[in-house]
Amino acid sequence: MSLVIEAPPVPLRADAAGVLRVGKTRVPLDTVVYTFNQGASPEEIVMSHPTLALTDVYAVVNYYVHNRDEVDRYISEREAEAERMREENEKRFPQEGIRARLLARRQKQNEG
Repeated sequence: MSLVIEAPPVPLRADAAGVLRVGKTRVPLDTVVYTFNQGASPEEIVMSHPTLALTDVYAVVNYYVHNRDEVDRYISEREAEAERMREENEKRFPQEGIRARLLARRQKQNEG
């Protein structure tokens, strides 16, 4: 009898926005990697995110360990994009004077 050695596919999928999600859940790869890097075991990750399957978390952690540079680059790009979006939103919706604008809006609504 011979043993067939074959690796199952990594349970990652890209959603419509290009975010890599684990298995059939909405949990992003970033979350699993961050939690793993904080010292959590796959079992602890599943306890924190019960929609995840333990086998999926083990597979994703294994993928991360073997492709750390590529995954870290993906996460860095996502963080940079999030920062660009935050800056853009701050420019479009400045925080300065927000209290005064909200109070003026409330007063106008109360008058009308």
